[in-house]
Amino acid sequence: MSASRPLGAVRNETVFIEGLTNREFLERYARPGRVGLSTGTAFVDKAIARAQRHLDEHGRWGWWSHAFVFEGVRADGRHWLIESDLQFHHRHIRLGVQENRVDKYFDEQLYTTLAVLDFGLEEAQVAALVCEGLELVAARVQYSIRELFGILLAMRHSELRARENLLSRDHCFFCSAFVHHLFRRAGIDLLPGVDVKHTAPEDLARSTLPHTKYVLKRAVPTSQMERLARRTRRRVQVRLRSAVKGLTDKPAL
Repeated sequence: MSASRPLGAVRNETVFIEGLTNREFLERYARPGRVGLSTGTAFVDKAIARAQRHLDEHGRWGWWSHAFVFEGVRADGRHWLIESDLQFHHRHIRLGVQENRVDKYFDEQLYTTLAVLDFGLEEAQVAALVCEGLELVAARVQYSIRELFGILLAMRHSELRARENLLSRDHCFFCSAFVHHLFRRAGIDLLPGVDVKHTAPEDLARSTLPHTKYVLKRAVPTSQMERLARRTRRRVQVRLRSAVKGLTDKPAL
């Protein structure tokens, strides 16, 4: 699908993709201006997923824990993205808006599920979105952990969602607020009625703005306890069958 077709030419549709690695999935569906979503099995992923249960009328956990925007292929031939994230490396910490290669999300142990949202942006909209993202990279805009407590409160009390985040800080964005901000600056409101800094990753996935959502569907790993329980059931069944066969084969007196 082309990223240059008019906004609104895409209908809301979810396409589940199977049988691809993270790398194959991203190389196929990442395009400039599209939104990426990810989650994993780390404690922070589970905590964010659980917190987003307040967004669901049935209290179901959210799927997504992080959001970013694809920038496009650079001179190095690699696809890059822009995100607000917490990165910890040896003797180096990056907290805030940054550029990274899409390769970061090839690790299937860290990023177990991925999605790409295509809102069918026009080229001018993509350019505006990416330019604003790069401006925030250059300005070294920080990641705000404090604002996360503000959005947590708003998710519990829906009447706060349209108001300014009570713990908002200037020149700071957490991941999904950053994505929402970029789209608004490009003249596109993904979530009418929701303050930018009350935007959760799950909100982006549920945007009613027409889009196609590509989701990499991967089998959920079976836990060791489940495997043990299955082996135990098989052994019991085998022993029961053997016992029954022994009884039926026993000659009558």
